[in-house]
Amino acid sequence: MSSTLATLRRSVFARHSNPWSAWTRWLSAPLTLVPVWTRRWRHAAPVALWMVANAVVFPKPADDSAWATRAMLGEERWIVERPRDTAMAVNAASSMALLAALIAARRRRALPAAGATAVSMGLTMVYWKLMVDSYEASEVAAAE
Repeated sequence: MSSTLATLRRSVFARHSNPWSAWTRWLSAPLTLVPVWTRRWRHAAPVALWMVANAVVFPKPADDSAWATRAMLGEERWIVERPRDTAMAVNAASSMALLAALIAARRRRALPAAGATAVSMGLTMVYWKLMVDSYEASEVAAAE
């Protein structure tokens, strides 16, 4: 079973590491607020479909030269290892900010929703930087 999950994870991340996938998913974060804001749960279906499809609709990148590619490949390794590190704290803070955005959207408070979404997206950039650093360090270690 775990080898099946590992194969699935590898095939998803192979495509999700395409910079177009990474950046469009990052830019799509505000879409998660739409069904909550509108209170029309039928809006959740296209948002969820996009989020799922986004991870696999783009082709595998030719190499790992793009920063976003290295971030996604670093995240794949991080998910496997799950260290209790700064990245975990940043990821948790980003998730909390997105939760705050969803609560603000439910209350239809535009500025707090936008602000919390911006904080979440900013923390995601910090997290990606940590993933790039991790990926590059593991590549250097593997080359030695």
